[in-house]
Amino acid sequence: MGLLDGPRARGAFLLRSTMNPPWSVRVQDEAPLSLVALVRGEAWVLPDDGDAVRMLPGDVAVTRGPDPFTFADDPATPPQVVIHPGERCTTPDGKELTQSMDLGVRTWGNDPDGKTMMLIGAYQTRGDITQRLLGALPALLVLPADTLESPLVPLLGSEIVKDEPGQEAVLDRLLDLLLIAVLRAWFSRPEAEAPAWYRALADPVVGTALRMLHNNPNHPWTVAELAAKTGVSRAALARPFSALVGEPPMTFLTGWRLALAADLLREPDATVGAVARQVGYGSPYALSTAFKRARGVSPQQHRRRVLGHEPMRSQPRRGARDPTPASSRLR
Repeated sequence: MGLLDGPRARGAFLLRSTMNPPWSVRVQDEAPLSLVALVRGEAWVLPDDGDAVRMLPGDVAVTRGPDPFTFADDPATPPQVVIHPGERCTTPDGKELTQSMDLGVRTWGNDPDGKTMMLIGAYQTRGDITQRLLGALPALLVLPADTLESPLVPLLGSEIVKDEPGQEAVLDRLLDLLLIAVLRAWFSRPEAEAPAWYRALADPVVGTALRMLHNNPNHPWTVAELAAKTGVSRAALARPFSALVGEPPMTFLTGWRLALAADLLREPDATVGAVARQVGYGSPYALSTAFKRARGVSPQQHRRRVLGHEPMRSQPRRGARDPTPASSRLR
């Protein structure tokens, strides 16, 4: 499903950490999304704002950056290690630790046979679709082991220490699969407050329409065609769609197309014309007009900014609509 498929790892930071107590690691790498699976031992995750949460073997934590957090053997253990942006590792007073704690291929810690073992994956991508998903998540969630019935954690654990051709691609895909499995399990829990677009997928009519919009954004959709393909009248589609998703079908489609376009424009070889065709606009001009109306900048300006060639100077005009669905905006 489109939004769950948003975060795509590309050379993601993946690591196996083995630690013996006392240990405490403060993570302030500003990664927008991180996943930590506890393989053995016990750990506590401590957000700066919020309660400490105990993790047991098989539990998986998802943290939403850029706010820092701390993993430790005990909430009272002071940080001994700080992880900075760029995967730089130091003591709290700045002494470099990266080499001294290197334990082999993608393995790091204070003891190769440590009582605690964690698998860590950090996404660096900050695309628009990823932002929509992040907006549906709390700053920290911990999924209990008995909620996630999946072989992915053991498989990731066995693959993460291999150094073979194509291993980065294997690990990226395993991380993506594990994240999707965790989020599906999390959204099924009553305390998760699943976003409107996710709950709407359970509706036989609206869910079918959402999947068609997500999977084929370049199709020239109309409400009439969506209704015909779901086997209902226009009114029988439009009313429940707006009620469940929070906006009409075509408004949702526009926001989805522009979010896809914003992410596609991050590709070094992308052109506005090619992106326009991929997301359902008939010409580069049509995409540029819609993009600038919604975001206050042209696709070219957006592209230069995300590729690091130009700071963002323009802001959306007063009264311009945020194309992200209300149910998916960042809190």
